[in-house]
Amino acid sequence: MIPRLAYPYLTASFVCAALLMPLSAAASAPVKLAIFDFEFEDMSAAASAGDIAASDSQHLAEVTSSVRDLFEQSGHYNLVDVGSADAAEVKARSLRKCDGCDAAIAQQLGAEQSFVGVVKRITRTEYTVRYQIRDASTGAVLSSADSGLRMGADYSWSRGAVRLIKDRLLEKAQQ
Repeated sequence: MIPRLAYPYLTASFVCAALLMPLSAAASAPVKLAIFDFEFEDMSAAASAGDIAASDSQHLAEVTSSVRDLFEQSGHYNLVDVGSADAAEVKARSLRKCDGCDAAIAQQLGAEQSFVGVVKRITRTEYTVRYQIRDASTGAVLSSADSGLRMGADYSWSRGAVRLIKDRLLEKAQQ
């Protein structure tokens, strides 16, 4: 039997718990994220005039797929399909140059945030990886990181991108 004097305290506790439930549910709701295909900047001496080698295209597809899998498995994000995006910058893989237009494109697709990733080749065996996440409604940069390291050959692009995102974004979100 609960003493009558405890009723106001119990009622207040239940009211507070009921008010906080929507806040905690909203805080844990996955973010709708539009991850655009990784883009490529070739700064090497062997860079061609805009053409991407078939092997580079394959490695870009692999890094994009690996990063999408990583975000999806994190439980913090729901991926929005970007396949229907018809903006010229998406088709040309030049979102890195459009001063935040990715945010508006992501918003049109129903996303809350946009993700643009870039692999930059320095030499045939050195590259860097960077990413930027923007709020789709405001265009504000929410997260940005660059590997800052010159890493190994093209077959390791996926590993470099996944490690960068885990270290700089996902593991911080879990803390």
